[in-house]
Amino acid sequence: MNKIRKGDEVIIITGRDKGKKGVVSLRKDDSHLVVEGVNIVKRHTKPNPLKGLTGGVVEKAMPIHQSNVAIFNAATGKADRVGIKVLADGKRVRVYKSSGEEIKVA
Repeated sequence: MNKIRKGDEVIIITGRDKGKKGVVSLRKDDSHLVVEGVNIVKRHTKPNPLKGLTGGVVEKAMPIHQSNVAIFNAATGKADRVGIKVLADGKRVRVYKSSGEEIKVA
């Protein structure tokens, strides 16, 4: 079970974008995620008339390692760690380590 999933609001805890918040838009693989508005790079593209693409400089969000992000707890306004709790019916849910409350996916 991934502790950080698509749609979670996260905060960057290290690197050049430290302190920025964003929503996870894509899980690239087991350890990398793409966060909206974070780790933006400028990509120089050639025009491709067959595909209808114009050339130029395009800003693109690149993947970031999941160890560099933490889930954002809106109740406290800070970064938090994620734990797994097994309910009575055997269902596994994600919870905030600081408060123990369940993480709701927006």
